[in-house]
Amino acid sequence: MELFHLSEYDARLAKTKQAMENEGLDVLLVTDPANMNYLSGYDGWSFYVSQMLIVAHDEAEPIWVGRKMDAPGANWTTWLSQSSIRAYPDDYVQSDVKHPMDFAADVLRSMGKFHCRIGVEMDAYYFTARSLQRLTAGLPDAVFHDATLLVNRIRIIKSNQEIAYMQRAARIAESAMKTAVESIAEGVRECDVAANIFSAQIRGIEGYGGDYPAIVPLLPAGERSGSCHLTWTDKRYQPGDTVIVELAGCYKRYHSPLARTIQVGDPPVHIRNLTDVVIEGVETALDAVKPGVACEEVETAWRRVIERAGYKKESRLGYSVGLNYPPDWGEHTASLRPGDRTELVPNMTFHMIAGMWMDGYGVEMSETFRVTQTGCETLANFPRELAVKSYAL
Repeated sequence: MELFHLSEYDARLAKTKQAMENEGLDVLLVTDPANMNYLSGYDGWSFYVSQMLIVAHDEAEPIWVGRKMDAPGANWTTWLSQSSIRAYPDDYVQSDVKHPMDFAADVLRSMGKFHCRIGVEMDAYYFTARSLQRLTAGLPDAVFHDATLLVNRIRIIKSNQEIAYMQRAARIAESAMKTAVESIAEGVRECDVAANIFSAQIRGIEGYGGDYPAIVPLLPAGERSGSCHLTWTDKRYQPGDTVIVELAGCYKRYHSPLARTIQVGDPPVHIRNLTDVVIEGVETALDAVKPGVACEEVETAWRRVIERAGYKKESRLGYSVGLNYPPDWGEHTASLRPGDRTELVPNMTFHMIAGMWMDGYGVEMSETFRVTQTGCETLANFPRELAVKSYAL
């Protein structure tokens, strides 16, 4: 079941092979599940075992290598022919004797790729130290090179179809955030709010459903709102709690993250003041986005606003985002931070995460945006304000 026209997959593969040639690589082993999806369409919750695509200059199609029980999934989700799907038996799975990379090495030898320059994604989440060890042992005459971000860099500029999927994801994000705002109230358990958000993310909206996001809803509340990556507990919301909600809509593995801050009861002055600064900073930074501008220039626009108000944010302002699998929806390439001279190009997409995490409290607003021909457009349409929930009567 192809999500894109075959011509788009052909173009992606051609760009990958050109990048390989530029790096002097004969073969590329793609183990990042998002990159596997990008080049082949493969989509399955199988990344907890070894799997890969083998991309070689003299092969018209990538070769999918994975667990035998996942081969039918490759047939269902990829554009690859049956001969390009190579499956290893289950006795390779979590074995003290065999390893799936032994099988992959055998496949490469059968292709005549035993004495060449091979690129591997050394910093991909699911490519382990043992995987590299077994590959090098199985192919002692090959030379291995780090090609971690080779495909990621190609993914940074989206096609119009990819943008359309992210726009659908944004509609789901709006629905999920609306659910969060409606659900949070004094006396409600955090876990029940999380359950409602999950339901909205998967249910989607009229016309299309949602996919599972790469990151679960982040819901730090009260004093924990000063910590950015906390999830939920089974505690009940109390009067005065500030709640940060960070979530994403996901459609066909494409993400549109969104963050907002919710206050249970009247906001204290320090929360109101920080919210005003964050919103002004976001709007100023978005105004700075346009083709040809460097990523660091967008962050500079933000930083000038918050520093004028006496605040400082040491973490980056945002990052390239789109297609991904757990544990992250970011693409690991361009970041909105000092020193990143990546020039913005139309159809790049970023998550601008304007989070200020202070000592015992925090405020977070975020927008996913697309670079346009003249500036940018935010994908979601949700009030950029502190949502205040009245006390229970």
